[in-house]
Amino acid sequence: MKTRRYKDYDWWLLSAALLLAVFGVIMIFSASFPLAIDMYDDPAYFFKRQLIWLVLGSVLLFFFMHLRYEALKKLSPFLIAGTILLLILVLIVGTTIRGATSWISIGPFTIQPSEFVKLAVIIYLAQVYSQKQAYINKFITGVLPPLVLVVFVFSLIMLQPDLGTAAAILMTAGIIVFLSGAKLRHLTVLAFLSGIVITYFALSESYRVQRLIAFRDPFESAERAGGSAYQLIQSYISIAHGGLTGTGLGQSVQKMHYLPDPHTDFILAVIAEELGIFGIGFVLICLLTIAWRGIKAGIRCRNTFGTLLAFGIVFQLVSQSVVNAGAATGLLPITGLPFPFLSYGGSSMLVSMTGIGILANISREGKRAKRAREEQAADA
Repeated sequence: MKTRRYKDYDWWLLSAALLLAVFGVIMIFSASFPLAIDMYDDPAYFFKRQLIWLVLGSVLLFFFMHLRYEALKKLSPFLIAGTILLLILVLIVGTTIRGATSWISIGPFTIQPSEFVKLAVIIYLAQVYSQKQAYINKFITGVLPPLVLVVFVFSLIMLQPDLGTAAAILMTAGIIVFLSGAKLRHLTVLAFLSGIVITYFALSESYRVQRLIAFRDPFESAERAGGSAYQLIQSYISIAHGGLTGTGLGQSVQKMHYLPDPHTDFILAVIAEELGIFGIGFVLICLLTIAWRGIKAGIRCRNTFGTLLAFGIVFQLVSQSVVNAGAATGLLPITGLPFPFLSYGGSSMLVSMTGIGILANISREGKRAKRAREEQAADA
């Protein structure tokens, strides 16, 4: 019986997530020690803090892996209400970093409420739309009501301001609405309106325009793109310097105060420089494994809430990874979104590990339900 219990765990999913998280902590130490020495006279400053978040995240993973995901239905209103209150609180007593008031300081640590909102919105929408299946084809009564709250959350995050996170929440909401079975014309209208809103905000501030200019052509427009072009050019140099095999762990040159944010937004560039295609390949394999196992868990689940929840979490993790990687390679504009499990940041780590725990529980419950059906069929 005990052996069967362990077989119910999705070891592929858990191993991929934990390997990626441990790898991220190692790379944060490698990428951050020059900056940590200059700022705090401690080369392991960022490493030690991220290690603490990894331990806390592992506790959350273990907890949610054993908490039946259906319990989140009842917790959904409290989770979304609590995270909205945090978003309001951050506007009142939040800490401002680089022009954005997105953090709340708690002693020596800071948390970013918008990271927790990402997961809360997924749980909320999965819960609401799983109950609206009978009239999901009706725009006014089926599709629209939950999105009013999403728009409110979007507005609160834009007051910080943080367009990257706000846009990520809109995209995740869109995929959940799509998977809920909404009509194509309703989805088209929502996509069109979202596109207009995101475009408006993207062009409303000069620094966002600079990021778009840098994305289009960082070398030709370096003067107009300012710091955004500089970041991207240094990322290009970092990736090119690493080549196929990399310069070796800890041997990055660009992290020596050339590449901005080497341990956060551009950690993928440091991985490419130090470990080459092998490091990037390892990250890709882990991410694809998480996506594969998460999608499989969602497909196996016979519960609409569980399916929407699994697909929402997978989409959030994968899309954020793609956006971060796209920014580091110049394929997408710079948004400031962290790479899940890799980028330095406690809030992102806690949310990512919690998401994996929920996926693991959905997978576990799906295996148990399948085995129960098979045993019932055999008895019959």
